[in-house]
Amino acid sequence: MYTDILEQYEREINLFLVYMKDREYSKETQNGYLHDIKHFLTGLNGKSVTDVTDIDVLQHLTRVRESGAGARYRNRCQSAIRLFYKVLVRFRVSNHNPAMDIEKAKIEKNRHPAYLQKQFLDACLQLVKGRYIVRDVTIIALMAYAGLRVSEIVRLNITDFDHFGSKIGVLGKGEKWRYIPLPEELRYLLQLSLDKRIKPRNKKDEPAFFISQFGRRISKRMVQTIADKTFEALAEKYPQFKGIPLSAHKLRHSFATDLLRNGVDLRAVQELLGHENIATTQIYTHVMDEVKERAMNKIRPAIPFIKNSEEP
Repeated sequence: MYTDILEQYEREINLFLVYMKDREYSKETQNGYLHDIKHFLTGLNGKSVTDVTDIDVLQHLTRVRESGAGARYRNRCQSAIRLFYKVLVRFRVSNHNPAMDIEKAKIEKNRHPAYLQKQFLDACLQLVKGRYIVRDVTIIALMAYAGLRVSEIVRLNITDFDHFGSKIGVLGKGEKWRYIPLPEELRYLLQLSLDKRIKPRNKKDEPAFFISQFGRRISKRMVQTIADKTFEALAEKYPQFKGIPLSAHKLRHSFATDLLRNGVDLRAVQELLGHENIATTQIYTHVMDEVKERAMNKIRPAIPFIKNSEEP
């Protein structure tokens, strides 16, 4: 039934996908938006895309929330539908965009990203165990001390590591490259991981830096599993973390927070994280109060104290 319904919208779906590829949307965004649109179209029960109204869109978004999804996911679905209809209008398949005037769900503002202090990041590296310990420690270290996303770990190729220049090239969101200088410890770790790299099974010329135990490029699921196991070990050693939701992305949050706590310029943090808009980086500025307080405590003004002074 699901496949039969989607066959009706095959032309519109293909047009949407071609547009996203042409505009160089990341693979992650393409897959996410495509999933959201297929879910939306299935709920139309055969209704023509040209007959869809804002009520139809709003009802779908309401069902999304009622299924237990959060405001952020609900808003992503709305963004997908809005872009979908933007494409249809652009290529004269539809003459209106029913998602254009629907308001986004409210998201709690000024929410501070969860992060780990450096002592616990260091502990994470010590707690990694298993047969592929060098590979797994390197993965955790790149997220915690270089700010790589899970998808960027997966994409990393051998040629992206410049041993002599002591830096890595990272292909981030929007297919944009950034280059991250490596401290000596990370350069050594990457070289060690390369020396102990698992041999690919099917493709002798496999360029992936990280290989799974199955001899293929490591998957996002595997990277997340490596992080999850590390956090489980952390909670065992430090009970204060039990019940606290930690994920691979928290390592990236910790990297950004640590940089700002050490007084690194916000623009430099933006570049290292690969944020297109500095407003995205500014979610970490909750730590700036601490930085400002330390800075002010270093000021020692020579203010004369005059005994028995009288008011003029």
